[in-house]
Amino acid sequence: METISGWGRIGAPGRQKLSEDLERLTDGAVLCRGLGRSYGDSAIPPAGSPEVATTVLADRILSFDRGTGLMRAEAGVSIEQLNRRLLPLGFFVPVTPGTQFVTMGGAVAADVHGKSHHVDGCFGEHVTRLKMRLADGRVVTAEPDGENHDLFWATVGGMGLTGHILEVDVKMREVRSPWIWQETKRVDDIDAYVEALKDAAGKFPMTMGWIDCLSRGANMGRGILMAGRWAEPGEAPKRYPRPLPRITMPLELPSFVLNKLTISAFNFGFYWKHLPREKKGITHWETFFYPLDMIREWNRMYGKRGFTQYQCVLPDSAGRGAARRMLELLTSRGGASFLCVIKDCGPQNRGLMSFPMKGISIALDIAVRDDTQSLVDALNEKVLEEGGRIYLAKDQFTRPEHFREMERGRLPAFLEARAKWDPKRRIRSAQSVRLLGDPA
Repeated sequence: METISGWGRIGAPGRQKLSEDLERLTDGAVLCRGLGRSYGDSAIPPAGSPEVATTVLADRILSFDRGTGLMRAEAGVSIEQLNRRLLPLGFFVPVTPGTQFVTMGGAVAADVHGKSHHVDGCFGEHVTRLKMRLADGRVVTAEPDGENHDLFWATVGGMGLTGHILEVDVKMREVRSPWIWQETKRVDDIDAYVEALKDAAGKFPMTMGWIDCLSRGANMGRGILMAGRWAEPGEAPKRYPRPLPRITMPLELPSFVLNKLTISAFNFGFYWKHLPREKKGITHWETFFYPLDMIREWNRMYGKRGFTQYQCVLPDSAGRGAARRMLELLTSRGGASFLCVIKDCGPQNRGLMSFPMKGISIALDIAVRDDTQSLVDALNEKVLEEGGRIYLAKDQFTRPEHFREMERGRLPAFLEARAKWDPKRRIRSAQSVRLLGDPA
């Protein structure tokens, strides 16, 4: 038995057992879990559930067609495995989040998105078939426009609450080289940043950036905007990129190390490290997509109490000043964050609970402290005012009333689909107990 946590290292409400025997556990209809990279409690079982099923040993690529790019894999195959096996053949995952340590099942359940959302949408939009085991033990297939399509779109972004994902068919992206052409730009404030982000999104398939969320006044939201595309063979090195070295965070940092002073110093240094206003050139694909993966166990830097990532999307309808209003609230409450990332988002897809909508997403890493709940409450109230919503794969502090108000237009359809496929709500998580009122 062990205490299971999300990537934020906030433990489960009790000691749990990770089991690899999906067949035996089906009768108990337990929650499935991949590599544990959801930050909060979406892959943590409720306090009364002694076990959670892990998919990591179901890690076979079952088939791959180089002519069409169509791949079938078991749910435990990770993005890292696919990158290692298929990039040398000229193929890459169609959509990737900021870490490659995510399984296919997890990518579907969270309907992950990345730097290319304004062009490519979410992961689920590239999936052509799911094989699933339902809470009653039946094994079925689900397709986006065919058999059991309602189950498919309830599962995409449904946080694992509709059944165990066993296999995923997804169309991989063909790329002309394994290198990235990247352009970066230092931007002076949040309003200029959002404008530059929208401009870059019209020119590049992949955009995102880091901003300083502690600076105030004229410098509020200053940051580094990054845009990129897969390099053409004629502009890329002929050699294949070598694997980048990785280090491991050896221990938990004491909580006092991360404070407003040290985070401000980091933000200042990171911003001015980019001395030229603009930079252009070829970069390694891992550096571009997965910079934090270079530090294994980096979540230890937040200390024993752990951290939460707060990620929201603010719709375009909120207007140009929405990001500034969020930062003003954050800085007024002392919400220091090493990592504040803003990305451009395209239209919402058909996933009943998929996160993005047309607008911008803001992601903040926040060390847990005594006032974290009140900070998240205040941020959620602001997001409600702006017409946005939060990302369930990152959340552990949102109150049910805030969540239900954010999702009042979509939640009834998801609950209806879940009631059809799991009428007794046998598959549940600590998050579904907290937000949906599932029995513990």
